[in-house]
Amino acid sequence: MIRIAHWIGGAERAGTSGRVGPVFNPATGEQTGEVDLASAAEVADAVAVAKQAARDWRSASLSKRSAVLFKFRELLAAHSGDLAAIITSEHGKVLSDAAGEVARGLENAEFATGIPHLLKGSFSEQAATGVDVYSIRQPLGVVAGITPFNFPAMVPLWMCTTAIAAGNAFVLKPSEKDPSAALFLAKLWKEAGLPDGVFTVVNGDAEAVNALLTHPDIAAVSFVGSTPIAKYIYETGTSHGKRVQALGGAKNHMIVLPDAEIDAAADAAVNAAYGSAGERCMAVSVVVAVGDAADPLVDAIAARLPKLKIGAGTDPESQMGPLISAQHRDRVAGYVTRGVEAGAKVIADGREAEVPGEGYFLGVTLLDNVTPDMEVYTDEIFGPVLCVVRSKTYAEAVELINNNEYGNGTAIFTRDGGAARQFQFDVNAGMVGVNVPIPVPVAYYSFGGWKASLFGDTHMYGPDGIHFFTRSKVVTSRWPDPGTSSIDLGFPTNR
Repeated sequence: MIRIAHWIGGAERAGTSGRVGPVFNPATGEQTGEVDLASAAEVADAVAVAKQAARDWRSASLSKRSAVLFKFRELLAAHSGDLAAIITSEHGKVLSDAAGEVARGLENAEFATGIPHLLKGSFSEQAATGVDVYSIRQPLGVVAGITPFNFPAMVPLWMCTTAIAAGNAFVLKPSEKDPSAALFLAKLWKEAGLPDGVFTVVNGDAEAVNALLTHPDIAAVSFVGSTPIAKYIYETGTSHGKRVQALGGAKNHMIVLPDAEIDAAADAAVNAAYGSAGERCMAVSVVVAVGDAADPLVDAIAARLPKLKIGAGTDPESQMGPLISAQHRDRVAGYVTRGVEAGAKVIADGREAEVPGEGYFLGVTLLDNVTPDMEVYTDEIFGPVLCVVRSKTYAEAVELINNNEYGNGTAIFTRDGGAARQFQFDVNAGMVGVNVPIPVPVAYYSFGGWKASLFGDTHMYGPDGIHFFTRSKVVTSRWPDPGTSSIDLGFPTNR
């Protein structure tokens, strides 16, 4: 059994709190390790080290920072298979999903290598007679990231690459359920030449989170997780004077219009609903079938489900792995039970599926005739459950989405360009896909939802990430006419 420590000052550091948490392999149910859980005092020590490192890193040239990011990017690419294997061993997702996660994180490292361009300011000559005005962006100091279990590499890479490139020191508090990916990233940063203390990993639970949220030397906090926790993070962090971006939950809808290509829409729905066992905030959990699309779409989705192979993520034939824990598996199954009791029509019941071994597996569920008052519709289930809501018209479908508590991502499947254009205008969500079921933006745009899916006014990574991890300063300058200064600065002269 392995022991997973913190990463402070450029090296692993064993915990001193006396508290540890178990780490499991979800595919087998076996405990594979223990992770140290930091006390508030340990968090304070880690922040002190990061604060010292931030002073020198802020002064590092843009070319130096860019060189470190380039090296980190190359190391991440070279070791992507190793990192994917670590993710699969602790999260459970299949290796292809884990590799895709690393690839999307790699995009953020690539974006951050352009930091010399991304931090360029503006300049206005002769704003008044003899007066110039210019703007610059400067790092905040020590910033923190609190990340979820479902993307133990990608979400930290959303945050740390931009934050570090911008000149900050970054303290990561990963999920205690799958912490090893964070330690692997720390070692890559060190190999890339990042000065000790600029990237820190503090493992822990609520005590570590609260210590970061209230520590006076943490200038900003970036968070991804459930909506109740996101709201808590935002309210607590901002009440302690911090800049906070807190991404919450989702209930992502996919509208299928009658003119859509049904086979393509069914393929997209299956991949988007059941990929990574539904444990992603951009998963499609509701298909809104409009008019005549409903029956053929439900039939097409149902026909694909028996072919879906569920198994350990290390099996190359597996298409869906286990859930993260036994408790979460039982929670998801409970939603299915209550959905059936509320009147949803069961097309496929994941509770009855044959699953391999003793891991935390659950089969895929497809529920038809779901209505907006059902718990399976209103709540973020975060598992392999797809609900079908039938809608008579396009307008009714859009109203359904816009009345929902969440506004993370949404999609429309249609052959009609006018309908798609109207949809992107009408819908109240932060990320929209047109014949794309999971519209996660590429790294040079930014990720984030609306309504209860985001607390704060800044989205994550991309241009918004640069904005979040820096602050603007405007300088107004006037210089005396040449030759009028009487100050002797002691510069050497050439005689």
